[in-house]
Amino acid sequence: MPRFQFTIHATDGKARRGTIAMQRGEIRTPAFMPVGTAATVKAVKPQDVRASGADILLGNTYHLMLRPTAERVARLGGLHKFMGWDRPILTDSGGYQVMSLSELTKRSEEGVAFASHLDGSRHMMSPERSMEIQRLLGSDIVMAFDELVPTTSTRDVQAKAMERSMRWAKRSRAGFDSGEEHAARAALFGIQQGALDEGLRKASADALKDIGFDGYAVGGLAVGEGQEAMFGVLDYAPGQLDEAKPRYLMGVGKPDDIVGAVERGIDMFDCVLPTRSGRTGQAFTRTGPINIRNAKFAEDQGPLDPTCPCPVCGTWSRAYLHHLVRAGEILGAMLMTEHNLWFYQTLMADLRAAIEEQRLTAFANDFRAKYQAKQG
Repeated sequence: MPRFQFTIHATDGKARRGTIAMQRGEIRTPAFMPVGTAATVKAVKPQDVRASGADILLGNTYHLMLRPTAERVARLGGLHKFMGWDRPILTDSGGYQVMSLSELTKRSEEGVAFASHLDGSRHMMSPERSMEIQRLLGSDIVMAFDELVPTTSTRDVQAKAMERSMRWAKRSRAGFDSGEEHAARAALFGIQQGALDEGLRKASADALKDIGFDGYAVGGLAVGEGQEAMFGVLDYAPGQLDEAKPRYLMGVGKPDDIVGAVERGIDMFDCVLPTRSGRTGQAFTRTGPINIRNAKFAEDQGPLDPTCPCPVCGTWSRAYLHHLVRAGEILGAMLMTEHNLWFYQTLMADLRAAIEEQRLTAFANDFRAKYQAKQG
């Protein structure tokens, strides 16, 4: 297999159906990456994650550098061996968590000094250190280190953060390339910033293309700006990036967000929503999310979603899942999460088929008409 090769097989409007070929396997796009924050997709075994249709997982640089440490993971054979997943893994840069979870952060041109949310120990995350951690983990797709500021910040603050992120992107490129053995089999993605400002997004995209990356992420969205504002950015931002490279929308999202983003040219997604929701009793269905804790499901003998092909829907009733979740049984979290992962991967397969068959608009409109964003 090649180090990294992205092939577009079909398009429908702005949407693309493609394949990323890497040494650990192929990634079918549009792709959804389940989040394995601490070397595990919570409550689901790796083989069951794969059975749901996932081609790639996301690992978290910040959490793994603190516990069990990237150095320990490397000594134990790398993240793939450690967690029992032999297919591609994308690792985020750690920047988002450093700035959102840590206390006493101090930003400078060097990087971000921060206190661990676990024990208060002090650390420095820089572009070079981020590349080193991701190399020690053995990541297949490495993300450049960037600076995220709220979309409510002033344009001046957003501009300065974007410009610093581009300087950090250049340092990330150099740091990644210095690990020649890792760079020979892994890929590096740059991250476009600029909040909701089209001019800043364009400047960021141009800077990233000048540096050169294997793929590009649209960063700084899904942080509270709302779907309308996010789609407003996605109407132009993907088109500012290299059309021959994959486009990754970080931290998204809700099923209807994913459908709308695919229509606007996004190829890759990640989000904790299917796993986090599963652990709290929320199941995704084609007619909208339901809260299985609701009393009306106590004697409901039907499946979570009659259209779902997952093992959970084929075996257990809503009544049984209601009982497990209300009783606090671990199996409840496991089964709810497994169903949600299947729901997301089935949605991605349906989107890929719709693009191939030139019927994406009809599929998307039908999906939106049935998917009611309210609890059951």
